[in-house]
Order: sequence, then structure tokens, then C-alpha cells
Amino acid sequence: MRTKLYSSLTGLAFALASLTSSPVLAEPKEPASEPEWRYATSINGKPALPEGFKHFPYVNPDAPKGGRVRMAWTGTFDSLNIVPNKGVTEIGIGLIYDTLVTPSSDEISTEYGLIANAIKYPDDFSWVEYRLNPNARWHDGRQITTEDVAWSFDQLRTLNPIYKTYYKHVTDYEILSPTEIRFNFVAAGNREAPQIIGQLAILPKHWWTANDKDGKPRDVSRSTLEPPLGSGAYRVGKVVPGRSITYERVEDYWAKDLNVNVGKNNFDTIAFEYYRDETVELEAFKADRFDWRTEATAKNWATAYDVPAVRRGDIVKEQFPQTHRGIGLMVGFILNTRREEFQDRRVRRALNYALNFEEMNRTLFFDQYSRITSYFNGTELASSGLPEGRELEILKSLKSPVPQGVFSEPYENPVSEDARQERSNLRTAINLLKQAGYVQKNGKLVNKETGEPFTIEYLMNSGRFEPVLLRYQASLKKLGIDLQLRVVDTSQYTNRVRSRDFDMIYNHWLQTLSPGNEQRGFWGSASADDELSRNYAGIQDLAIDELIELVINAEDREELIAATKALDRVLMWHQYVVPGWTQPYSNTARWDRFSHPKQLPEYAVGFPTIWWWDEAKAAKLQEGN
Repeated sequence: MRTKLYSSLTGLAFALASLTSSPVLAEPKEPASEPEWRYATSINGKPALPEGFKHFPYVNPDAPKGGRVRMAWTGTFDSLNIVPNKGVTEIGIGLIYDTLVTPSSDEISTEYGLIANAIKYPDDFSWVEYRLNPNARWHDGRQITTEDVAWSFDQLRTLNPIYKTYYKHVTDYEILSPTEIRFNFVAAGNREAPQIIGQLAILPKHWWTANDKDGKPRDVSRSTLEPPLGSGAYRVGKVVPGRSITYERVEDYWAKDLNVNVGKNNFDTIAFEYYRDETVELEAFKADRFDWRTEATAKNWATAYDVPAVRRGDIVKEQFPQTHRGIGLMVGFILNTRREEFQDRRVRRALNYALNFEEMNRTLFFDQYSRITSYFNGTELASSGLPEGRELEILKSLKSPVPQGVFSEPYENPVSEDARQERSNLRTAINLLKQAGYVQKNGKLVNKETGEPFTIEYLMNSGRFEPVLLRYQASLKKLGIDLQLRVVDTSQYTNRVRSRDFDMIYNHWLQTLSPGNEQRGFWGSASADDELSRNYAGIQDLAIDELIELVINAEDREELIAATKALDRVLMWHQYVVPGWTQPYSNTARWDRFSHPKQLPEYAVGFPTIWWWDEAKAAKLQEGN
């Protein structure tokens, strides 16, 4: 899924041989039973919309064009090149690129044609062909061809380890014509394989292989702040390195009238302003320096918006459930098992017993959150209770050993509703640590054999989470564990996480309702040593590897659900993460100068893509100020 690759930035292969793609100019192969061209594809049944549909049901086809939307982001950026995983790439750069296909926000894992107007693949999913729309154009007017598709695939997979693993199931490709290309897969049976090829961002070969305005050859393997050529609804406008960037709507955008784009891309400009400090960012929002804010801090949501602009209705506070309906979320304190002290599951479990979530929820979060109990939390893919039915059969059939506790101990987070329960949890934590070889001496927890004190460095790039960490720090101190808080800038944080130079971080994984290849990059053994994978915990477990492959190659929805629950159950039992907390909606605040369709899509808020500038609201807001 594109959401998997760009939101979750995942990886892909643990058991596949090392493969390299090579372009082959070839005549189309005619198998005995040639598949038919499709206008769309869905992993879970048939696409909901018929061929030739006029527009998505969740857009306003008559939405006015114009206006400006100002967004904010925390941190900085130093590159506009999406290919190498170097530096910090600007968050909105995807606005300038089109992909072969585009998703529906009303359906699960369904894609409709964009650069490609047709797709075909056999029943065993062993290859896929894409046929490009002959009208597809770059912003300079040149046609998008399969040479661009092939070159983009090569550069991304060669220069970016994330793409290298994500697309490692591709053995080679065949350029059949300027508008048709086939990708061949290492093995049959992966239902997701044809679709994820279509989510590849297509780059202009002719631009990247030419010289820049100074006559120097461009290098796609390096970071750059030169605005790249794109094909999407927007192009890069003004750039202030590290601070801000503006995207301008392309008036003659080649796909503006395609059914998948009708009612979308309505703003003339979309601007991103970067803030180093989240407190400053919040105050800037209240001062009308930008238009939309997703509030991630419970205390801020409860107390920080008691301002005249909210009381007047100039700022609209609204909670949206859409973004959580199709997403399973795991967020929490990730323990780096590459560190010797975290290789013992009993230690990891003890750290969970030390976390007093209930007290934090009362005093810090205004009782807004609930604790996470699954890597697919809030979806039908989440495991619960004891395994049964097909899930149980899968767990028993694995060639690699599964801990017996998986079959007899349903996962539960410790609960500390009162002081008595807190003391009980801390005693349990101490017993687990003793079993793992630690003892308390002079109020410090030390390794019984070496005498080394138990310390944990928590790495973070801002102070927003400090109130939570101070509570956790106090609880761990009761066990004799020293939790040290280390705040670094965004660049240093990124580099240290990539090089796995941390003990503990707080991070997340987003899941879709159709998990697949990205699971290898989340927790597959081969990704543990890949610095750019999202296997932050360094998981290397053969049973988990087996379960990942069963998820990827599930033949139907029922099998996918059972295999995913089994994977989830084993991951939870190992306690690689001290689970965090969440709520089933997004807290948002916006200045009231925009409108949206009456019915938003099932799985997305769609801001700013399907919203539009409302002249009447903007004028009213201007009068009030």
C-alpha cells in the first residue's frame, strides 16, 4: 500500500535471494490464457466503483478552486529528493508526484488508475503489467513513459534500502512498449505484489539525468534543495531551506479532469512552515499563523484552546474518527533488543509492570486515552483471549518453536487503579528482574554478576513528552533503574535512530486492514540489521518470520485475519514494546475559512486534498478580526 510505504516506510524480504532488476526490451508474452486488463484492482474483492465512474463519492465535483492553506510541521528539512534516505526530506514533497494508481479513501486496499489507465495480472499473481495513459505528462510537457517507470524503480530500489527490501520480490521487468511494462515476481501467491508496484512514485528520468541550471550533472543519489520536476497537481514554489516551502497548483495539470481527481486539489497554494518548538507552534496557530493543527497532546486539547477565537467560532475544534477506522496502531516505548539488558523478555515485561498508565491518564491525559493491547489495535486483525480456530491451527503448524505461553497466557497490560495495585505490579517487576539476574543494592538495580547498574537512556527530539517520562522515571527509580532523558535535535535524533544508537524511544507503526510485505521490514529477521528499516527493536525470531510469510501469502480474507492474529499474538507475548495509549479519533483545530463535502470518506479526513477555500467564511473571519 502507498500508505504503508510513505506513512509507515516499511521493508520487505527475509527469505528471498538477492535479486537485481534489469530492463529487457521484449515483445509481449502471450500465455495460453491471457488475463484481461482491469481499470482498478482490490485485494479484498471487487472495486466498489464501476469502470468509467465520474468521481469518487466523497468529493464535491463542483468545489471551487483557489485560496491558500497553511500547514505546520515540527522539525526541519534539508532535502527535496525522495530517492536516497539521507537527510530529512520535506514532508509535503509527495504533492508533486503522481503514481501509477491511486487509492480510494472509501475502500480497503482498492486502487484506481492514475498514470496507468489499466493493469493486468494472472490468477497466481506471479507478474503484473501496467499500461500507461498516453496523455500522462511531466510539468515540462514531456510524456511519461515506461522508461521513466523503469528508471524510477531502479533508482529507488538501488539507492534506498527501504525500497530495496520493499520491492525485493521483483526479479526483473520487461519494457513492452513506451506505454506497457511488466514486472515479474520471484514467487507466485502474493496477492499484494501487483498492487504495490502501482504505488511507486514515478520520477522524470530525463530531468534527473540532465544538468542543472549551473551546468552541473544532477545526482539522484544525493540530497538536494533544487526543486525537482514533477507530474502531480502541484509544483514546488518558494523554498526557505529548513524553514518553509510553498507548493503551487499546476493549472495545466494533465490529470486534473480524470475521475480520480475531480473535486480534489482545490487550493491554489499549500504552504508548510516548520517549527523547532511545539509550544511556539501551538501559540503560532492561535495567532493565525497557520490554518490546521492536529493536536497530539491531551492536556493541550483539554486546556490550551480556551481562547476568544474558539469561543467566537473562528477556530473550530473537531474530532474525526475516519483516520482510525482502517488503521491498526501500535505506539509505545520501544526497547532496543540489540542491547544485552533488553534481550531477556522478563526484563522487557518488568518495564511494562513499572508503567502506571492509569495514574498518568487521570493526571496528565484528562482520561482521554485507553491502553494499546495489539499491534493491530482497534481492528478485526487484533488478537485477544486465547488462540482458537484457524489461528490456533496456524500457531501449532509452525516449523519454528513458539513459546508455550502464547497458547496459555492471553496478553494483558498491568493495571494500577490504586496504590495497592501499583505496589503489587512493582513487586512483580522486581521478581521478574531477579529472575533475569538483577539485584538491588543501595537502592540501585545492578547486574548480579557484573555489578553494572541498570540504566536506560531515553532518546527524544523535543521536550513535549517530558511530563510522561518524569512519571515513568519516578516509577522505574522505585525498582532501582535509572531512566536518563536525552534530548537532541531532529537531525541527530534521526541519525541515532537509523544507526540504532538508542536504548529506548517512543515511536509507532501504522497498519492497514490488508497487512502484507511491509511486515518483513517491521519485524522480519533480515531487517533487524538494516539501519533504515522500521525494525527498531531488532526483532529476530524464526516463528515470527514464518508468520509474516503466511500473512503475505494468505489466499483469502479469512486466512489473512487468522495469520495476522497469530503474528500479533506472538509479537505481543515477546513484549518488544511497552505499549502506549491511543483514542479512536483525531483531535483537530482549524481556522474556519474552509469547507468540505457533506460526507467525508470512510477512512480519511481528506484535508486539504478534498476540502476547499470558502470565500464567505474567509470574509466573515476577516471582518471579525
